[in-house]
Amino acid sequence: MNTMITILLISTIIAIILASVGFWLPMMNPDTEKLSPYECGFDPLGSARLPFSLRFFLVAILFLLFDLEIALLLPTPWASQLEMPISTVIWASSILLLLTLGLVYEWLKGGLEWAE
Repeated sequence: MNTMITILLISTIIAIILASVGFWLPMMNPDTEKLSPYECGFDPLGSARLPFSLRFFLVAILFLLFDLEIALLLPTPWASQLEMPISTVIWASSILLLLTLGLVYEWLKGGLEWAE
C-alpha cells in the first residue's frame, strides 16, 4: 500500500512540475512571428475573403487517410493469435490495396502536383 501511495505522489509531483514548466517556459521568449496567427497558407494580414486553396485541403485529407490506415492496421500483428488470422490479413490487405489505388489515381490525375 505504501508503494502505491509513493508512486501516485511521485507521478503527481512530476505532472505538476511538467505542467508548470510547459506553461511558463514559452512565455519567456515571445516573438512577433510566433504570436501572429497563421493557418493553411493564408496571409494573416490580408483580406479574409481570399479564395481557399484546395491543395492544402487535399494534403490534409491525404494525411488523415493514411493516418487512419495506420490506426486500422495496428491490430494486424495480434491477428496471428486468432483462430482464423487469414481473415484479418485479407481485410488489412484490402485496406492497403484500396488506399494505394486511391493514391495512384490521385497521382495520375495530377492532384498532387503543386506547380502547373
